[in-house]
Amino acid sequence: MISTSDGQDRDVLRNADVLIVGGGLSGTLLAAQLLRLPGERRVLVIEPRAELGRGEAYSAVELGHTLNGNAARMSVDPDNPDDLTQWLAAFIAQGGWPESDQQSVPVAELFPPRGIFGLYVQQRLAEARVVGAPQGASVEHVRGEVVDLQTEAQSALLTLSDGTRLRGRVAVLATGLFPAARTPQTESSGLNAAALDPWDVAAMTQLDPQSTVLIIGSGLTMVDAVVSLEQAGHRGPIEVFSRHGLLPHVRRQPPVWDDFLEQDHAIRSPRQLVREVRRQCRAAMAQGIDWQAPLDTVRAHIARLWSQATDRQRRQFVRHVRPWWESHHHRSPPLSAALVARLHSEGRLRIQVASFKGLALSLDGRVSVCIRRRGETEVTQVSGDGLINSSGIEYDWRRVARPLPQQLLARGLVQPGPLALGIAADAGGAVLDAEGQVSNRLFAMGPPLRGMWWESTAVTDVASQAKALAQRLVLG
Repeated sequence: MISTSDGQDRDVLRNADVLIVGGGLSGTLLAAQLLRLPGERRVLVIEPRAELGRGEAYSAVELGHTLNGNAARMSVDPDNPDDLTQWLAAFIAQGGWPESDQQSVPVAELFPPRGIFGLYVQQRLAEARVVGAPQGASVEHVRGEVVDLQTEAQSALLTLSDGTRLRGRVAVLATGLFPAARTPQTESSGLNAAALDPWDVAAMTQLDPQSTVLIIGSGLTMVDAVVSLEQAGHRGPIEVFSRHGLLPHVRRQPPVWDDFLEQDHAIRSPRQLVREVRRQCRAAMAQGIDWQAPLDTVRAHIARLWSQATDRQRRQFVRHVRPWWESHHHRSPPLSAALVARLHSEGRLRIQVASFKGLALSLDGRVSVCIRRRGETEVTQVSGDGLINSSGIEYDWRRVARPLPQQLLARGLVQPGPLALGIAADAGGAVLDAEGQVSNRLFAMGPPLRGMWWESTAVTDVASQAKALAQRLVLG
């Protein structure tokens, strides 16, 4: 026991079978899978938010912030791809989400709001609790932030920001995404301190409706930011600065296309992949078929292609292909894409191909940024009344200025993943330490394994990893 500053005694050592660091989608799906497996076990999920199952992505409360995939693509049950469609149909039938009729498509093709998706995840966890209870399996939400982690011969030991310590047979890093707009960085440009949160509609209502807003980045976070501005009543100019000037394509529902990568395993390098994808897309369009049809078949093979590539090939992909991969593969939901297209056609939203070079001193109360436009050598200063950082996700843990990533790196318990994307692990999620040794106490899943599989953030990826890791932890 220890005595806290308020004079109360706190039990600082609690034991569990599995400690899950993070209670967003990754941690919640892992907990649900552990509950469903036979056997008695105690699972603690450490998450600072009041609710499990939401995390960064699904804490949104605005109906306009929707999934970027339709219901048929977003099941959390790896054994039932129609799970979300079935749940959503029942939810709507019971009076939930009355606005769904605005999309005028079958339930499987709906793009539900992220807040509603969070309810779906929470309900699946609640159902798993019922399954696990009779056999003595339980999951408890410990609300707090993990600031340190140590491994011992037979256990892992976590320390929370309030001094509480938790011991478990194993610990799992299910830390989720680190959005650049919300993540303090070790080498900060000061951008976040000057910028509005892309998802904070209430803060945006404080802007003059006719004011000029600057946005850094043109990916899906930018799309969300534009939706937020629209819902806040903003009607002024929006200036978007992006290194490549690429917008996410709108997600459509193309017909089924032959899985050409399953038929040809000779395709291994990024160059071969790009060449063959272009050929397949041209063949589809020649037949009057949406080019998204052949591209969608690639998704299932990315982990294999990425893991077998050399570091040189991976670097080539990130440097030369990544921007186009992101804009073509990580597509925008139709309603959000339609809003961006409308504002662009009206001239209210402009996309400028330019690199962000830092903040500039402004003496008139406005916010100013330094940018360098493509083809120019001089840096230009641009001013606006509001600024939004939409530069995406920070995957390099060395740049994430939060206690746990920094402590894990300092202790040598983790090492950066390939190309410094996330952290390194074996094929089953066991973390590699600084010496390359595979841990039997520390595991990871979801976004931290970006460098291992390239795509490790989508719902279906996380769901499959959760099932496989739960089985490994129980058998191990």
